[in-house]
Amino acid sequence: MKRIQIFTLSFFIALFFSGVSNAQVIEPPKGYSHDIGNMVAMLDDIKGRIFRITSSMNQEQVDFLLDDKANRIGAMILHLAATEAFYQVYTFENREFNESEEAKWMKGLMLGEDAREEYKGKPISYYFEIWDEVREQTKALLKEKDDKWFTSKAAGTEMNNYWAWFHVMEHQSNHMGQIALLRSRLPQ
Repeated sequence: MKRIQIFTLSFFIALFFSGVSNAQVIEPPKGYSHDIGNMVAMLDDIKGRIFRITSSMNQEQVDFLLDDKANRIGAMILHLAATEAFYQVYTFENREFNESEEAKWMKGLMLGEDAREEYKGKPISYYFEIWDEVREQTKALLKEKDDKWFTSKAAGTEMNNYWAWFHVMEHQSNHMGQIALLRSRLPQ
C-alpha cells in the first residue's frame, strides 16, 4: 500500500512540475481547423504521456514479456505507429495498405508471435523514431484538411473521418493503459 501511495504522489508531482505538456487543456494548435486541431492536441497528449512513462526504460524493460501471450512494450509502440499509418491511407487515400505497406506494417499491426520474435533487442528510441515519423506525416496530412472533411464519411463506409481519428486516439489510450500495467509489472 505504501508503494502505491509513493507512486501516486510521485506521479502527481511529476505531472504538476512537468513543463512538457498542456495535459489539462485541449485546444487546436495553430494551422489546423478547430476540430482537427483538437484531435491533434489529444493525439499528441497521449503520445507524450506514453513517451514519459517509457522513455527511460532500459533494454530489459523494453523487451519484458509478462507471459507467453503478451506483447513487449516496444512492439506495442510500433503497433500504435502501424495503426496510425493504416488510418492515414484509409482516411486520406480511401484505401487499405498496398503490398509494400503490408510488408512494412502488418507484423506490428497484428502483433502476436511474429511480433514477439521480431520486435526485441531495440532501444525504446527506435520505436519512438518510427512513431515520430508517422505522427509527423499524420499532422501534415491533417493540416491540409478542414472540419468539413473531418465530418465527411470515409469512402464506402458509414464511418466519418472524425470517428476514424477518434478511434486512433482511443486505441492509443487503451494501449497506454496496457503499457502502464506492464511497467508496473517490470522485474525489480
